[in-house]
Amino acid sequence: MQSQHPQLFSFEFYPPKTEEGAVSLQAVHKKLATLNPDFFSVTFGAGGSTRDKTFDTVVDIQAQGIAAAPHLSCVASTRDNIRAILKSYQQHGIAKIVALRGDLPSGMMSAGEFRYANELVEFIRLETDDYFDIHVAAYPEVHPQATSGVEDFKNFKRKVEAGANAAITQYFYNADAYFYFVDLCEKNGIDIPIVPGIMPITQYSQLFRFSEMCGADIPRWLRKRLESFGDDKVAVQDFGLDVVSRLCQRLLDGGAPGLHFYTMNQSAPTLAILENLQIKA
Repeated sequence: MQSQHPQLFSFEFYPPKTEEGAVSLQAVHKKLATLNPDFFSVTFGAGGSTRDKTFDTVVDIQAQGIAAAPHLSCVASTRDNIRAILKSYQQHGIAKIVALRGDLPSGMMSAGEFRYANELVEFIRLETDDYFDIHVAAYPEVHPQATSGVEDFKNFKRKVEAGANAAITQYFYNADAYFYFVDLCEKNGIDIPIVPGIMPITQYSQLFRFSEMCGADIPRWLRKRLESFGDDKVAVQDFGLDVVSRLCQRLLDGGAPGLHFYTMNQSAPTLAILENLQIKA
């Protein structure tokens, strides 16, 4: 059961694009750091578009006393540049990595020297042995580009067999999808922590856009209720807080080994959820 793993919390940021964004992220980081999370992860733009900003953000976070976990992507990566990045992270004491296939930018036809995340995980293990704690992605509702649920699970199993230590799921609003995926893992001898990815609901239009891109399902009842609020942002946020808090509580009660929050570089929505869960600094 997943409950055999300690319950840990982590937060995801994206690299700020401007100086103003960097100042804002510092404030968000400071507030969330009071909760003493297991780590902060930092995303990696499509095609490696934020490579330098990701590195700078990760090193800055790590220097402030809480572990940082950079995302590494197969797309537009070579063995040589991944080897160099791994060495640089080691030199800065970074010991966690989120290894992903990544998104192909528009017009790019090939991922690069690494086609799939399991190949990236395998390379990291070959280069650095057990130095890095490697997290990979999991898709309880099936990856949007997978040919079938069976093939998608096989892909996930390959990442685990390549050396992944834990998995973070795509966000979802159907707890049963998560529990079914965990059961499937256990039946197939996979016992690494499968941490639910949590997306706070603050704007319906933004959520709908993200979900269309990543294949996350918004259940009909939830979509219709959000649509009914129209432009009433406060109502959307209050309802979203209640829905996501209930989801998180059910996941934790059901044995989830923690929660990973997609913060969108904001602290208030995540802090409000954790307060409802009675998890405070």
